[in-house]
Amino acid sequence: MIELVSSDRCIGCNVCVRVCPTNVFDMKDKIAVIARKEDCQTCFMCEAYCPVDALYVAPQADWSVEVDEAELIASGILGSWREEIGWGQRSGDTMAERDTTPFFEVFTEQYRGK
Repeated sequence: MIELVSSDRCIGCNVCVRVCPTNVFDMKDKIAVIARKEDCQTCFMCEAYCPVDALYVAPQADWSVEVDEAELIASGILGSWREEIGWGQRSGDTMAERDTTPFFEVFTEQYRGK
């Protein structure tokens, strides 16, 4: 589920608004805002297409989790989905080249408190 739009990183390009299949975002003062969080289907399209890694979609589709932007940045999680799919600036090997199951298991366990 979409959990974060970084107002520091967002450049107001409107890409997330255009690619979201369930119309989750609105633009406010030239910044994307999560307007209909409950409609998020956790498809990761917004995060994948965001050119500045300003979005974070938690891998859980059924419940919302509390996130801290500074922690996401420090841990390297913010922007990591684009890296995983090979769209990021520093992409090395991609999910097409290896199994990504551990990637999701790590995040799921982290947010369930395991």
